[in-house]
Amino acid sequence: MPSITVRNVPDEVHRALRVRAATHGRSTEAEIRDILERAVKPEGRPKLGTLLAEIGRELGLTDEDFAVFDEVRDKSPAEPPSFE
Repeated sequence: MPSITVRNVPDEVHRALRVRAATHGRSTEAEIRDILERAVKPEGRPKLGTLLAEIGRELGLTDEDFAVFDEVRDKSPAEPPSFE
């Protein structure tokens, strides 16, 4: 796993990180990892399925429009691949 070194962190910031980590019951390093993860992976980011559903709604598609896919879908079990 990659490592990151952050230099020249002000004393006040380091102290605040230690306090925040203690409040959450984890090490300062674990707290920094959590902060970084939340910063680059926000919960509100759009997901592909949500975006596709929104496009369908904008086009005026309904559940009945998609029912045809259930009718024509091949429901037989898939055959496992043969490597011979």
